[in-house]
Amino acid sequence: MAITAQMVKELREMSGAGMMDAKKALVEVDGDMEAAIDWLRTKGLAKAAKKADRIAAEGLVGVAVSGGKGVAVEVNSETDFVAKNADFQKLVSGVTQAALAVSSVEELALAHVNGKTVDETITGATAVIGEKISLRRMALVEGDSVAAYVHNAAADGMGKIGVLVAVKGTDNGIAKQIAMHIAATNPLALAEADLDPVVVERERSVQTQKALEENASSAKPKPDSVIENNIIPGRMKKFLEENTLMGQKFVMNPDITVEQAAKDAGVVVTAFVRIAVGEGIEKEKEDFAAEVAKTLAS
Repeated sequence: MAITAQMVKELREMSGAGMMDAKKALVEVDGDMEAAIDWLRTKGLAKAAKKADRIAAEGLVGVAVSGGKGVAVEVNSETDFVAKNADFQKLVSGVTQAALAVSSVEELALAHVNGKTVDETITGATAVIGEKISLRRMALVEGDSVAAYVHNAAADGMGKIGVLVAVKGTDNGIAKQIAMHIAATNPLALAEADLDPVVVERERSVQTQKALEENASSAKPKPDSVIENNIIPGRMKKFLEENTLMGQKFVMNPDITVEQAAKDAGVVVTAFVRIAVGEGIEKEKEDFAAEVAKTLAS
């Protein structure tokens, strides 16, 4: 497969690796971007890259809680200017409240806001605001109690990151603190059992290859059994601690885990949701000169 300059540029942006390293990685794996990231990581040339880091789309995430149910809804716009618009914020608020009565984004599109379906309301907003508005997704959690937190709030109940935390037991404020923790740390899953097995196996493969290569270049190589029975389990334990909510050190008290903090408060965290505006969406970028030229030509 031909390796293009654009592919090298994209890999550099995703991994932080140098140009020649990025090009070599792509050549080694025949242009497979994710495999190239893994190759760079085994060489110690890149950190783990998440597709969710490539945030480009604008808009807002709205959150709402009613009783033991919480919802988070993402509504996208083309520019951040629109996200600051009072009419757009009113739209997001209405759509979020409507989400409390449904269980999926498909149902939400057909739900009603002020006598019109959400789909019709968004179509109308697109015409009035002059920018493409879209309902991207919604998520919900349920429990004895649900807490919500919005980071980078643009208005009440909406911002750039929305988090919901459901707990079993009587919440004394710990759920809100855990929601703030989640906004900052972005765990992959609640606990080890909830992690995608593909993600875990991929990490194990990367760490194994990396350890073997480190061992091969060491002045005092260790037996393969030490790598397999000690080094890899240790690295995977660290991976689980860093990427599962229950295993993470609690930002409010790093001496204990989130799991222990919840236990000390007399609750059990049963579910969480974290939605950040535009995560996983690629947006075409233009330099300023090209943007001005495009405007003058229209």
